[in-house]
Formats: sequence, C-alpha cells, structure tokens
Amino acid sequence: MTVRGRQVVLAGISVRAMAESAARAGYRVWAADGFGDLDLAACAAVLPISSAGAGEVARAAVVAARRAPAEAAAYAGGLENWPDAVRDLARARALWGNPPATLRRARDPLLLARALARRGIAAPETRASAPRAEAGGRWLLKPRRSGGGHGIRPWRAGQPVPRESYLQRRIAGVPGSVIFAADGRNAVRLGVSRQLVGERAFGATGFRYCGSLLSVGGAALFEEQERVEAATTTLAQAAVEEFGVLGLNGIDFIARGAVPMPVELNPRFTASMELVERATGLSMFAVHVRACGGTLPAARPRPARAPAIFGKAIVFAPRRILVGDVRGWLSDSTVRDIPRPGERIARGRPVCTVFAKARTAAACHRALRRRAATALRHIGRGAAA
Repeated sequence: MTVRGRQVVLAGISVRAMAESAARAGYRVWAADGFGDLDLAACAAVLPISSAGAGEVARAAVVAARRAPAEAAAYAGGLENWPDAVRDLARARALWGNPPATLRRARDPLLLARALARRGIAAPETRASAPRAEAGGRWLLKPRRSGGGHGIRPWRAGQPVPRESYLQRRIAGVPGSVIFAADGRNAVRLGVSRQLVGERAFGATGFRYCGSLLSVGGAALFEEQERVEAATTTLAQAAVEEFGVLGLNGIDFIARGAVPMPVELNPRFTASMELVERATGLSMFAVHVRACGGTLPAARPRPARAPAIFGKAIVFAPRRILVGDVRGWLSDSTVRDIPRPGERIARGRPVCTVFAKARTAAACHRALRRRAATALRHIGRGAAA
C-alpha cells in the first residue's frame, strides 16, 4: 500500500467530491469522470469520458486512466459493479479501495441477505426468483448492478425476474445510510444520514437518490436517533467481518422505528461522505487511504459543537437546459457539480448539487429546496446561485 508519489487517479461516473477531498489532503489528482464539471477541473486534471451508461463509463474510465502518471488509483460510484474494470484500473498501481474479489462478494445481494440472516440481523427478504403466491406483500425489482436508485421499480406478481435483477420485499420506513471506515477486520462509524429519494422538489422521481441529510451533535433525523445510530455500528462491523471490506464504505437501510434494516452494501466512497467532511473538516479521502493501509480513526470524527443538520441535494433538470455563464458559482460553497457554460443538459439529467446547514432536518430541507429552485431559475442565464 506504500506509494512514493502524491499522484492518484480517480475513476467513476462522478468523482468531484472524492477529487476535492483528495486535493485537500495534498494529492495531485487525475479524474476520469463522466461529467467533467467546472469545479472538478478546478481541483483535478480531467480525463474526459462518455457518461452514456454505467458499463460504458466503467470501461471508458479505465481507458482514460491509463494516461495518468499516477502510482495509485481509487474509484467512486459506478465501478463497484464492474470488478474487472477495477482490476484493470489498478494494474501496475496501488489500489485504494476494495479489490475485485471483495466487490464480487459484497455486491451480491443474495450473499448479503444470507450473511445478515446468519447473524440474526433484521433485513428485507431478498430473492432471485418470484415468490409463491402465499408470500404476499409488495416487492421491488432491483438491478444487481445498481446505483443511485436507477432501474428500481415495483414488481407485479407474474412478471419474470431477469437474471440481472433480483427481488427485495418492500418495507415502510425512512431511508438512511451509515458511513464507516474499515481495515478488513474492524469498522469505525463516521456518520449516519437520511436519504432523499425521488423528491419532485429536486426533479427526481421514483426511487432515484437525490441527496442526504447528516446529523451531527445529536440533531434528530430518525424517530429514535440514538438507537438507530447504535444499531448501524453493529451493521458496519458485520459487513467488515463477513466481507473484509476496506477503506470507506456505506450501508443503505430503511429505518423502522429503532431498527435500521439494511438493503444494500456500497463498498466504495459514497455520495453522503462529503457531508461528513463539511461537518468535521476532515479529508475523507485521507481517512480512506489510511484505512486501506490498516489504520482506522481512533474514534468518530468530532462533530460541530452545536446540534446541526448538514444537507445536500442533487438537482435534476425539469426540462432541457442550455447552461449560461455559471463560472461565478465556483466561489459559492453552497453549490457544486457546476456544469460548463454552453453545455446542454437533457431533461432528467443532473444539473448541479446544492448544500445547506440548519438546526433541524425540516429547516435544512427547506433551505435545500430554496437553493434548488434558485439554481434552476438562474442556470440558463448564469446568474448567481
């Protein structure tokens, strides 16, 4: 894991948050990214790739990364579903993240379900085939190579279950995620967030992920905040013991009262991790690198002094947009993933990401909605967000 230089190549559908964190930690960053936004170019040397689809992005990212004179590589969302691409990305380089063999196991939803069941951890029923009629209940059809809620839809009895998909029983509750660092044996919880999913205020629909709210200092996100947080520590440790994950990872769950029921293990840098960075001032990428090398944080990062909620929301285009001159947004810390002037954004595609901080979840959510609306009003003519 020792690397002589301070250059790293990052690959994924969107690596801006990871790149900013790596640059903050002192690395020279090369970024193979599907968007190539203005703020990514401000902190990294961008290696442009196509963002047509997840599989194409993974392969294109590996090809682009070959041009980077970096001795280490890491990846963000999109590559965890393509272990062979991760293998090629890390060829002749140190890999900071979970290796292909770990990804194959950790991203297997049926293997995860069996591991949780062995430990007596409550989780939604997960199946590779259609249930019998007497099983009842509502089910979701999910792609095995999932990400950001894409491709998830309700399943109707009698519909086929394709080999590249699986069924998971749909349960009521509040969606969330636990962020943790791991060294292959032990885990340290770094934060617990509530997920924003399919919210029309941000242009999202269905099960599409569109942001997160992070609690620090005891601010409430769930009905039984302390018990949910305590239970997520157990989830994180179980994931490490079962799959040997390294570095930064996340587990998505549905909170039913005090019980966070895990639905997916994300063995890579996740979207909500930059909120921990904003709340603590730590470079999450530095934490990731140290954990991959076997050194975990001594304790959870020290939160802000007063209870607070840190939030982010991904804003999706409600219509086709021609981006104006938004270079002035680079100096605004409440907006990121800034598109390039003259770029054409199709309806339903990401426009930018907005951030807010407040004392309560409701107040933070309102601030995010206001900033999303303001960004959409001005994106075409490039006024300040």
